[in-house]
Amino acid sequence: MNFRYISHILPGAVLVLSMGLSSCTGDLDVEPIDPRKNTTVDAQKLFNKCYAEFVSEGYGPGESELDLGDAGLSVLYRLMWNANELTTDEAICGWDDKGIPEFDYNTYTATNDCIYGLYWRLCFGVSICNQYIKECADYDASMTAEVHFLRDLYYYYLLDNYGNPSFTETVSADDPIQIKSADLFQWIVGDLEANMGNMLSPSIRKKGQANYGRADQSAAWMLLARLYLNAEKYTGTAQWAKAKEYAAKVINESGRSLWLGDNTTTHKSANGQWSAYQMLFMADNDQSGAFNESIFSFIQEGSSTASYGGSLFLHAASWNGDMAGAYPQTTSEAWGGNRTRKDLVEKFISLTDLDALADWKTETIVAAAGDDRALFYGGADKSHKYTNDKLGEFTEGLATTKYSSQRSDGGATTDSKFTDNDIFLMRLPEAYLIFAEAEARADGVTGTKTAGTGYINQLRARANNSNQKSSYTLDEILDERARELYFEGVRRTDLIRYGYFGGNTSYTWQWKGGTQAGGQFEAYKNIFPIPSTELGANSNLKQNDGY
Repeated sequence: MNFRYISHILPGAVLVLSMGLSSCTGDLDVEPIDPRKNTTVDAQKLFNKCYAEFVSEGYGPGESELDLGDAGLSVLYRLMWNANELTTDEAICGWDDKGIPEFDYNTYTATNDCIYGLYWRLCFGVSICNQYIKECADYDASMTAEVHFLRDLYYYYLLDNYGNPSFTETVSADDPIQIKSADLFQWIVGDLEANMGNMLSPSIRKKGQANYGRADQSAAWMLLARLYLNAEKYTGTAQWAKAKEYAAKVINESGRSLWLGDNTTTHKSANGQWSAYQMLFMADNDQSGAFNESIFSFIQEGSSTASYGGSLFLHAASWNGDMAGAYPQTTSEAWGGNRTRKDLVEKFISLTDLDALADWKTETIVAAAGDDRALFYGGADKSHKYTNDKLGEFTEGLATTKYSSQRSDGGATTDSKFTDNDIFLMRLPEAYLIFAEAEARADGVTGTKTAGTGYINQLRARANNSNQKSSYTLDEILDERARELYFEGVRRTDLIRYGYFGGNTSYTWQWKGGTQAGGQFEAYKNIFPIPSTELGANSNLKQNDGY
């Protein structure tokens, strides 16, 4: 959707949402804002809307103003996840929803519905933030700085996914300009640096505490670390030292800490049932010690933030009824869509060793892999097939039990359908891995130095992985990113940075480019096309090269 049309829709249709921020979770019936009338803007509700756009369907669960055939598919977080996971060596989906098969096979074009939906949502988010800055900039300095951060985050995803998107800083009826990737990079960096000093000071804020859910300065530092880590992709010039600098700020100044479990010796929950890593993705991750690791999260509470595109999607799309029968869950939803490609499984265990196991229960695979993060499932009877022969069958591919709807303390969740799990968009381990990679690249060495090596060894130790090393190569860092961050929506960018996505590369994975054995696809697909609908609506836009 073109910014011009968003600015026309937004005044009369700031939508009914369910997204609570500050210190409570509640239903937000945001009043219409029409600049043609003498109305009063509710700054708090518009502020909350700037956040809610990431995880809300618009009109409520199952109802969206964006028609993609499935309201859940229209949610921004779900669209971002699909674009950055299904196109890679980690995930594959068996559904034939609009645009999904083309992600699985890397055959997307400018008419792909998901590519259009993602662009539309990101532009809509920018427009909401622009309106807040126009109408409410003087309301509260820290809130305004946060809206700048959120707008920068929306633009970051436009930059990373589309390269040269529409751009405007105002609410206007004029067509926006098209901005070049390098220029947008510099603008985002400048806006972050100019405003982050007014954001909340770094602090852990759990559910029930003041300002829970709000982004603080450490979120801006992490976004800058991501930007600088990928600066060569965006601008043609690497900036490894700056990536290392901001990753170090997150590590040393955010107040966050690596979650080692209630029992720091075994790295387990208090009841011994769950690993520390599992607890990060469970329904009480907004209250347990797991939240100490969160740099920036999206609030999710089933009874009041119901959505088919947030944490419920992360869980339900990865589970089917048989899995829920083996590991009972608190939600009734198990959709059987997303599962792993064997290439991810092989980051943890060889297929020969996997075949030798008596069963493919999660606990069996974890023990054999020697790593708590190997949360895969193929059935007690090994009924799932890692070969992924048939795209449309959920059992063609090992599933992952990474996202659980249960609480680690055994308590009750707030809803029998929608999940309570907060979505960790940025976690401290990512800063560890950015530091390790940037340090190695900045110094021109073949592997990690002492500090970076130590950070990776800490992640392995938390996962009860005894394979500690004295140095890690760049490829080993990439593999460690897969082990730590899989199914968290960052893999596509990682592969592009390493030169392993589009273009002439020997790095392949199942169904890459449309063949089961995996092949290559063109380098121009390292960014998505500008949707054809946008080109028709705005004469200022030019299609990305190759499309």
